[in-house]
Amino acid sequence: MKFDPISNRHNFTSTKDPDYFKQQIEEIHATEVGGFIPEIEVEIQKLEWCDLTIWQFPLWWFSMPAILKGWVDRVFAMGRVYDGGHIYETGRFRGKKAMLSLTVGATKDAYLEDGFNGDIDAILRPIQRGILEFTGFNVLSPHIVYAPVRQTDEVRQEILDNFSRRLKTIESELPIAIGKY
Repeated sequence: MKFDPISNRHNFTSTKDPDYFKQQIEEIHATEVGGFIPEIEVEIQKLEWCDLTIWQFPLWWFSMPAILKGWVDRVFAMGRVYDGGHIYETGRFRGKKAMLSLTVGATKDAYLEDGFNGDIDAILRPIQRGILEFTGFNVLSPHIVYAPVRQTDEVRQEILDNFSRRLKTIESELPIAIGKY
């Protein structure tokens, strides 16, 4: 997509306050007047349209890569994607599902609660709770591939086959219980 992850005035076709840039105020204004640039509008419409969103990424410095975070910063616009009356259980995306699908460099043991890198559930919580659940998505259990580079071709193929089987029945999956991650 070559999506530009840098959020600033260029997100908008109109301006509420040309002398002072406050992102959330401009997002609310753009929501009211249809003032998002086409690149942002299309991405917001994808979220509004989908029943399930899957975020595929490598865990990078204990989070998502910067370009994905930049996408969130630009697309999850206040007034359109969330606002004070539409968060968590009343979020705009209630009834929709979201899942993280990621690869990590280390083995599963390194991501246990007492592991070298710490609890993977705690690492993913800011994304799952702070972005996805915050905007109303029902969050499914993440698909995590540990140390894929250390696996044989056969093991990697088995991982792909298992994921394929999961995706075929994903519409019947229940979300993770709040507080579990």
